[in-house]
Amino acid sequence: MTIDSLIALFGILLAATWTPGPNNLMLASSGASFGLRATVPHIAGVFIGFGFMLFIVALGFGEVFERVPALHSILRWVGAALLLWVAWRIANTKAPGESGARTKPFTFIQAAAFQWVNPKGWAMCVALVGQFMGSERSIMVAGILAGVSMISGATSATGWAAFGEFLQRWLKSPRHLKAFNVSMAAVIVVGVVFVLWSGFGA
Repeated sequence: MTIDSLIALFGILLAATWTPGPNNLMLASSGASFGLRATVPHIAGVFIGFGFMLFIVALGFGEVFERVPALHSILRWVGAALLLWVAWRIANTKAPGESGARTKPFTFIQAAAFQWVNPKGWAMCVALVGQFMGSERSIMVAGILAGVSMISGATSATGWAAFGEFLQRWLKSPRHLKAFNVSMAAVIVVGVVFVLWSGFGA
């Protein structure tokens, strides 16, 4: 991979990972509800989990979906169901110490596993592999894709969680925190509807 390609890759990943999506909305909500330190496992699960998924897809796993088209529909519906559950969980999140608070931040494993059903993550993988991966399926290039994505993902995931923590000063009351989390959940639900609607139109 040339220096020009590497710079282009990093630029694309920065734009893709910093824009709002399920991961970033979840991280902002977690940062606002639990703080940055408690969200670190979630942060690590996002960028390491996506990097690993990108590496596997770059080496040819994505071809499975070309050979078995039905997997696209299965992934779409499973992802939609999980995203709706995530939205419900975010909407009902309470701050630690608040009466009835039981929700905890996502663990590393939960966040990493979520990448495999995240529609935005799959779209990024397909686009990146198609743009930067040659037909030879080089392990080195796949490793570069994964490594650069982890660097970019680490900055964006930390940034969104820190943004959520920054908002804590304005979300001190349970009512304000509830409104913020419900707003984040609503955006995710709208995204799910869009994904399903576009799937019906395909």
